[in-house]
Amino acid sequence: MAPDFKLTPKQKDILDFILQFGAQNGYAPSQQEIARHFGFKSLGTVQNYLVRLERSGLLQKEHNAKRSLKIIPPQQPQAEALPAATLPLLGRVAAGRPIEAVEEGAVMEVPRSMVPPQGECFVLKVVGDSMIGDGILDGDFVVVNKRRQVTNGQTVVALIRNEATVKRYYRKGERVELRAANPNYEPIVVESLVDPDFRVEGVVTGLIRQL
Repeated sequence: MAPDFKLTPKQKDILDFILQFGAQNGYAPSQQEIARHFGFKSLGTVQNYLVRLERSGLLQKEHNAKRSLKIIPPQQPQAEALPAATLPLLGRVAAGRPIEAVEEGAVMEVPRSMVPPQGECFVLKVVGDSMIGDGILDGDFVVVNKRRQVTNGQTVVALIRNEATVKRYYRKGERVELRAANPNYEPIVVESLVDPDFRVEGVVTGLIRQL
C-alpha cells in the first residue's frame, strides 16, 4: 500500500526540521532537540508525531537509539523530479540586532523541497551570529514562507520598526518574545501583538549555505 503523504502543517514542519537539521549537522536531531525547537513541554508529544510520520512511510526510526531518524523520500520516477524554484532575494535579515529591511530586486534558485506548496516565499541573506545555535550562520541565506500565523518555537523573520530580524518566536497571551540561539543575545520583547511597530513576515523553511 502506498504511504499517505497528506501531512498536517505541524507534521510537515517537524519533517522539514529533521531534514534540515540532518543536512546541517550530519546527524538527526534528538527528541529533546525537536521538543526544544518547537516549544513542546513533553517528549510524549514529539514521540506521537514521530510515530505518525513512521506510519505514513516518511520516517524511519530505530528504536532505543538517540539519533536514529531517517527521512524516506517518496519514490518518484527521475523524469518527475521537480525543478528548482526561483525566488526573489529581498535583501538582508539580522541574526543579531535588527537591521533596516532592504529590497534588492535579485532572485535566487532554491531546492523545491524548501518551498511549501502554499503561500508566497522569498529569500533573505543572514547578517550576524545570534542564531548560530540553530545552525544559521552569518552569510547564509534563509528561505521564508510569508505568513503571519506562526506557532511557538518556529524560527521567524519579524519586522520591528521596519528593521528585520530572524529569531525563534514565543507567544504568551499578547506578549511575544523573539529569542536568539546564542546566549550572548537577550530576547527581544514585544509587549502587544497589536503594536504597530511589530509584525511577523514569515516562517523560515530552508537554509542555503554557499561554500
